Amino acid sequence: MANIHTPIPELKLNDGTSIPMLGYGTGTAWYKSSEGSIDRNTVEGVKTAIKLGYTHLDNAEVYNTELEMGVAIKESKVDRSKLFITTKVIKNIADIPKAIDASLKKLQLDYVDLYLIHSPFFAKTDEDFQKAWAAMEDVKASGKTKSIGVSNYLEPHLKATLATAKVPPSINQIEFHPYLQHGNLIDYHKSQNIAVEAYGPLTAATKAKPGPCDAMLASLAKKYYVSEGEISLRWCIDQGIVPITTSGKEERLSDYLRAMTFTMTPKEVKNLSEAGLEKHFRGFWQAKFDANDRS
Repeated sequence: MANIHTPIPELKLNDGTSIPMLGYGTGTAWYKSSEGSIDRNTVEGVKTAIKLGYTHLDNAEVYNTELEMGVAIKESKVDRSKLFITTKVIKNIADIPKAIDASLKKLQLDYVDLYLIHSPFFAKTDEDFQKAWAAMEDVKASGKTKSIGVSNYLEPHLKATLATAKVPPSINQIEFHPYLQHGNLIDYHKSQNIAVEAYGPLTAATKAKPGPCDAMLASLAKKYYVSEGEISLRWCIDQGIVPITTSGKEERLSDYLRAMTFTMTPKEVKNLSEAGLEKHFRGFWQAKFDANDRS
């Protein structure tokens, strides 16, 4: 297993805060259909991640795991200032100030480090985006979150938001892997100084197999003495993109930290990207997109 002291580098956001370049998420392995009673397996999973050195913890009200994360943070006894906590709003998007208060109560925290609008699909008009973003700016001004951002937004959604934003989104969390690179969206983020987080970063090495990246992933894994999962994480990191991963297995989580121990060459990153363009695979929100829509 990887050394638990493997340092995770940070990325500076447009508001001056820094985000660890690898996050541990509770959205897939630990997702619950309703809140109900506290799931001790989830609590222990988060505590294990913290023990291994994951300080960036990603959550959302819709995952129904905020209670568990709150307990895990408390039981881990790690100084709050050492952690970077994200949660997201969508169920209660109509009242964002109330939603953040509810999330903070469940998390047993006074503030989160990053608060995101979970998806753009609530909005019918540009004004809907702008009204929600104004509420996010109010939450930031209140001190209940250090940074604000969005998730699953495409360029039109970002443009509508930026048209009236006083504080631009610091980050957009999107599904991102070699088989879903979103056309020009990453370049648009760069032009607006909006950072990118990737969820589902292991997709090309896991549920999208077989595919045109298989041979390259295997070759790179052999070269760097890591797994294809760590290659997938490093492919994001070497592009300045923050991957979010998860697992219920301590050994696998520990191994993912090996992604901090090497750097791929620009040519390797480019070649894997180009191979990925030969296939399209979307693991989330399929109902919102045409089967061939790569946006």
